[in-house]
Amino acid sequence: MKKIFAEFFGTFWLVFGGCGSAIFAAGYPDLGIGFTGVALAFGLTVLTMAYAVGHISGGHFNPAVSLGLWAGGKFQAKDLLGYIVAQLIGGIVAAAALYVIVSGKSDFVDVGGFAANGYGDLSPGGFSMTSALIAEFLLTLFFLLIILGSTNVKAPKGFAPIAIGLGLTLIHLISIPITNTSVNPARSTSQALFATGDYLPQLWLFWVAPIAGALVAGFLHKALFDKD
Repeated sequence: MKKIFAEFFGTFWLVFGGCGSAIFAAGYPDLGIGFTGVALAFGLTVLTMAYAVGHISGGHFNPAVSLGLWAGGKFQAKDLLGYIVAQLIGGIVAAAALYVIVSGKSDFVDVGGFAANGYGDLSPGGFSMTSALIAEFLLTLFFLLIILGSTNVKAPKGFAPIAIGLGLTLIHLISIPITNTSVNPARSTSQALFATGDYLPQLWLFWVAPIAGALVAGFLHKALFDKD
């Protein structure tokens, strides 16, 4: 149960901090943090919680990460369901908290896009479904390679959260204009449930592409890089 709660709180912090920065601070008049600030916020959520609870659960905070680590031989299949459920609940609770906060604004009408992920008309830059699929697949693949490499027994000790957090920051710097950046099905699900617009029908892509990228990365790392 300690591991389950660690994954819950870690995913809650990722969604609350990352998506919260996009909702409240990205375009704030004259003081907005912009894409760079949002990218850094997502990286910092993972970095801080990896140090806070990573020693308890491994610090996944993402169903794709859990599945990628399983594919790489670093995680047991029997723990997958519990981790993924905890991650989904943590993300949804965080999104609900963000909804309550944003609905308290004096001129509130609706939550709008709510930092949800999308393609086509719902892409920040108008990118197609194909572009979104390729981006989410490749970015999640490299995210898992960063995670698997930096946590390998031969890697320098104690620096993995920094590499992982900076890796996620870079991923957001690349892809916020494409899909608003997912690489995390729990993060996508939590926001799609509350966002105003047709985000739920597009949610499938933000499960399929990240999980496919993570699985490929896990198998690649196990075959190519995790040998003596």
